[in-house]
Amino acid sequence: MISLSRLFLNPRSRQVRSELANPYELHRTVMHAFVGRAEIDGRVLFRLEIHPQSGVSTLLVQSLLEPDWGFLAVSEKNYLLPLADCPPGTNENPAVKTFDLGLQTGQNLMFRLRANPTVKKTVRDDGKEDRKTRYGLFCEEDQLKWLERKLESSGARLVSARTSNDTKVKGERWMADERQELSFLSVQFDGVLQVKDPAALNTALQAGIGSGKGLGFGLLSLAPARG
Repeated sequence: MISLSRLFLNPRSRQVRSELANPYELHRTVMHAFVGRAEIDGRVLFRLEIHPQSGVSTLLVQSLLEPDWGFLAVSEKNYLLPLADCPPGTNENPAVKTFDLGLQTGQNLMFRLRANPTVKKTVRDDGKEDRKTRYGLFCEEDQLKWLERKLESSGARLVSARTSNDTKVKGERWMADERQELSFLSVQFDGVLQVKDPAALNTALQAGIGSGKGLGFGLLSLAPARG
């Protein structure tokens, strides 16, 4: 079973505003819900979205473990949006559910994926050893070809897709007491896929698609196709 959490974030929280600007910090907060467990029991994936009707910042978190969001729910934390301010129909914040997709060969599913589409190239620096470097794919045609390859290797066939929210995600991290500013291409894919290998797709669903998973990339959301 897979656990999926949905958290509506409070824009009045200083911590929220800081983490929305720096996904590395958001990742640290997400992982705090799995302290001492995620390293052993599987990958944690997350994606930040804007609620389509209310414009509220929405955090989706997928894991094989059930998270403990108690550290965010305390009133003095002010991290979570109060229920009175959440989108209509919200009964709890955060909300956590478990699910089993029951994937079947030939099944058509709608999907959403926020990803960092890249290609690895070999570069050489002033006679030094060759090294692999990732480069972002900025052409939509290349992005869709990247998606098609990733889904094919994950046990699915791309039926249709569109791209949106093509932007840069910026953040910073500290390495050996040195502050590094980083920038990553972010693209949202929405479309329909067909299941070819349920076991392989389930594995990919749990592991995430592409690079930059610690920055909120790679969470593949699936739902029954309409019609």
